[in-house]
Amino acid sequence: MTDPAPGSGGGGGWRRAGRALATRNYRIYTTGNAVSLIGTWVQRIAVGWLAWRLTRSGAWLGLVSFADLFPTVLLSPLAGAIADRRDRLAVIRLTQVTAMAQAVLLALLTALGWITIEMLFVLTALLGAANAINQPARLATIPSLVDRADLPAAVAINSLIFNGARFVGPAVAGALIAAGSVELAFAVNAASYGAFLVALWRLDLREDRPPPAAGSRRMLGAMADGYLYAVRHEGIGAMLLMMAVTSLCTRGFVELLPGFADAVFGRGADGLAILTATVGLGAVVGGLWMARRAELAGLTRLVVAAVLLTSAALVAFAATDRFALALPCLFAAGFGMIVTGVAAQTLVQSTVDAGMRGRVMALYGMIFRGGPALGALFMGTASDSTGLRAPVAAGAVLCTGFWIWAKLREKQIAAALEHEPDPA
Repeated sequence: MTDPAPGSGGGGGWRRAGRALATRNYRIYTTGNAVSLIGTWVQRIAVGWLAWRLTRSGAWLGLVSFADLFPTVLLSPLAGAIADRRDRLAVIRLTQVTAMAQAVLLALLTALGWITIEMLFVLTALLGAANAINQPARLATIPSLVDRADLPAAVAINSLIFNGARFVGPAVAGALIAAGSVELAFAVNAASYGAFLVALWRLDLREDRPPPAAGSRRMLGAMADGYLYAVRHEGIGAMLLMMAVTSLCTRGFVELLPGFADAVFGRGADGLAILTATVGLGAVVGGLWMARRAELAGLTRLVVAAVLLTSAALVAFAATDRFALALPCLFAAGFGMIVTGVAAQTLVQSTVDAGMRGRVMALYGMIFRGGPALGALFMGTASDSTGLRAPVAAGAVLCTGFWIWAKLREKQIAAALEHEPDPA
């Protein structure tokens, strides 16, 4: 990767990132979100380790991941319509309270020794449903927090915060689990939701949104309109298809890392924390690199290149049983995934019609969370017969095949998406 050419936004990207963070609403939101996301990753690692400890089954790892992520597929159409017709901040606050209650209950059941894999599955599905309603409102709120010219930087910072938490959270979770306190990990997550709720109540946000239409029939029609808009848009439809394939074929490997840490590398909870944190570190570096960009031009090319990088890295990861060799592969995979996610979301957010934003971002969120859920379920189920490494390699090879399709259509997709915002 080369340094940006003059005018490509190397310095401008940092200036716009600073300008986004100087905006009061965005700064408050980002601070609270950062704390909450660290707690989220602490709990995700703890849930995965608890599921593995209770069952020693790759299939159950996949099922628990499925319970967390798949509700997005079922609820995203409704959630997107709600995000375009209701107070988004109110939706976010309500779902955060629900998630906090889930973390508290999970901590209590684990501390009392009453937790079973079935209870863990149900509680994880509850959290997945709350996140499914939450995600479109959160994604659609980001453009309301900054000027449109600063949107690429804001999206990059948002993704950087998420993946910074993916680096910090596993380290915290690993320490707590190693100390024999899985329930404390859940309690830490519950406390982190409180920090985000305080931030949400401090926001002073007035959004412009088309007036809501009344009636359930109109709600169903609004949901269908959002899907048709996305599918018919030459650029958005292709980008969402690209995200769907990569999410299904590659991103589910993260949910199987508890099994890799224990069964493949023999490193236990400490190894799990290192593996997950390495993915997060690669994503942090990728997020910082993306934050330097201030322009939309070239983002489609980056998405396509990052798909190939992620696939190649996962093939290499699945091919080795040596811990030291696996880490650079995971770093590269994390880097590729964040570049794909930041660039794709920036292109969609910058192109979508304002009146369709909530519904289209719900579809984006459904793909982003539902794809890994299905991928983890398929890989986890297959792993009970083939071992963990073969399904991960197979998904990466399939994704490489799709990369050829994307590369052949790269110019047409870019022409439909890469329209620069007006200067602030």
